[in-house]
Amino acid sequence: MLLACLAVPAHALPPPCGGGQVFEDGNGNGVRDAGEPGLPGVKVSNGIAIAVTDARGDYTLDYVDGRTVFLIKPAGYDVAVRPDGLPARWRNLQYHAGPELKYGGIPQRQPDCTHFALRPRQAAVPARLDVLLFADSQTSSVRDVDYYWRDIVQPLVGTHGASLGLTLGDVTNDDLSLYPEILRTTMSLQVPWLFIPGNHDLDLDAAGDEASLRTFRHHLGPDTFAWEEEAATFIGLDDILYQPGKSPAYSGGLREDQFAFLQAYLPTVRKDRLLVIGVHIPFFEDGARGFRAADRERLFAMLKDFPHVLLLSGHTHTQRHWYHDAATGWHGPRPLHEYNVGAACGAYWSGVKDAQGIPDTTMADGTPNGYARLSVGPGGDYTLSWHPARAVDDSGIGLHAPRVLRKGAYPAWGVYANVYMGDADTRVEYRVDGGAWTPMKRVDQPDPSLLVENMRDDLADALRGYDRSPEAEPSHHLWRGALPTGLAEGEHRVDVRAHDRWRGELTAHTTYRLQTAEP
Repeated sequence: MLLACLAVPAHALPPPCGGGQVFEDGNGNGVRDAGEPGLPGVKVSNGIAIAVTDARGDYTLDYVDGRTVFLIKPAGYDVAVRPDGLPARWRNLQYHAGPELKYGGIPQRQPDCTHFALRPRQAAVPARLDVLLFADSQTSSVRDVDYYWRDIVQPLVGTHGASLGLTLGDVTNDDLSLYPEILRTTMSLQVPWLFIPGNHDLDLDAAGDEASLRTFRHHLGPDTFAWEEEAATFIGLDDILYQPGKSPAYSGGLREDQFAFLQAYLPTVRKDRLLVIGVHIPFFEDGARGFRAADRERLFAMLKDFPHVLLLSGHTHTQRHWYHDAATGWHGPRPLHEYNVGAACGAYWSGVKDAQGIPDTTMADGTPNGYARLSVGPGGDYTLSWHPARAVDDSGIGLHAPRVLRKGAYPAWGVYANVYMGDADTRVEYRVDGGAWTPMKRVDQPDPSLLVENMRDDLADALRGYDRSPEAEPSHHLWRGALPTGLAEGEHRVDVRAHDRWRGELTAHTTYRLQTAEP
């Protein structure tokens, strides 16, 4: 009799459920207890369609095996927290066994409905929303995760003051088994964290693009998502189109289901606050692996009526600001700002190690590795800043000058200022020995400090580190000023100031010495 009860035919199993409930989690335990009401008007998506909860908090979505159902967190609420520390905002649907993948993919699970717990914020809304921005932590080993912990995360624990975090792809460097370890490290910051995938977060043994982020989605969440705060709306988009067996194996762009999601979601987004679009491959990146122009123009057409938009990207392991206009398909009333965020791993954890055993890992444009901060105020106002890892000097300027010059020599040598957050409109000036401020000239050339490291690597008889520093490439934020040689013999102070559009005046200084010499 018992065997007869257990032998239920497959067709008698309950049908898979794509819907569920969103409820007010009064006690914050993540479970719907007696008396906890459903929440109406909350948006839930499967990455294609969007459902809105009814008066009882119920929502219905078509079940699509292998997809991810996620909550679009509304402003004024906090999401329940998973055991791993991430917001409990998604669930993967996998009624039938998925493809076998080296790093596991999405485990098969029972087809029950998906419920989401929200708790009204108890604290007053701060005047500004502060967000930590990481890009390209790109760990290849447990050793790299330790660098990431000691160099980036640990100095921020308990001190950062942010209320949200965002990683812009390449969480790992193809070794997806490191996700649990890097997740534990990141979540020690104890702030809701959102992850966007990069080209090194792919299941490289997947048969095609559709299955290429299954392991990412299992550990880190949906590859396309939205998240709402009082000051800003965040949309994260997977922009890696995987092309196994082709060369190159990926390109930048968006899928049709992502455009369907945007078509459904964007009309619901408030236009009186900042709209942040986060991706991995920059929208301005061209070439075979760059972002498809047709997809960029299609997306920009969907965004053109939003007055406050900020684009965020990673991938390049350099840093720059780009302002989109008609040449890249943007037809809004003013240029569209994209901030290409420097890498947490810098130049892939390369270079000479310091006294703490952490590689220098300066990026190819001379920007030190680190993280960025985004601060958002009312009405779409925002500020950005870059913070070098463990920096004693957070001036935002790196200086390079010769130590000694011949007194009376032709003034052919200069001081260089790498203004990490600078762009073509940044005003940079210098003065010597407290004299008059003189404009510096923006130059398109490599950072000389990194060139020195390249030469040291070339001349060394043995490896100076596990990997050499990257070959210096022209920087988009480097300025030069000629050093006078007609001054008195001895040491002279050089002051540099840069007028940062968000942080105001930044200052740094160095010295050089004039020496008398005979032919």
